[in-house]
Amino acid sequence: MRDHTLTTRYIMAVLLISSSIAIAIYQVIDIDDVADGTLFYIAQAFLLAGSIFGLDYYVKKLTSRSSHD
Repeated sequence: MRDHTLTTRYIMAVLLISSSIAIAIYQVIDIDDVADGTLFYIAQAFLLAGSIFGLDYYVKKLTSRSSHD
């Protein structure tokens, strides 16, 4: 995998997490509550960000294991 592709994935994952936190903070300040739609977005963003980090770790683990065999 090319280096800039990996960097782009990490940037996207960090932006997803950051935007989720920012939207939640904004809603708490604005309406003193977090709406259901916002919670759904937060769940989806964290799931995607987690899969970006987790999938990369899993692939690295598999490739390092196969190179030792």
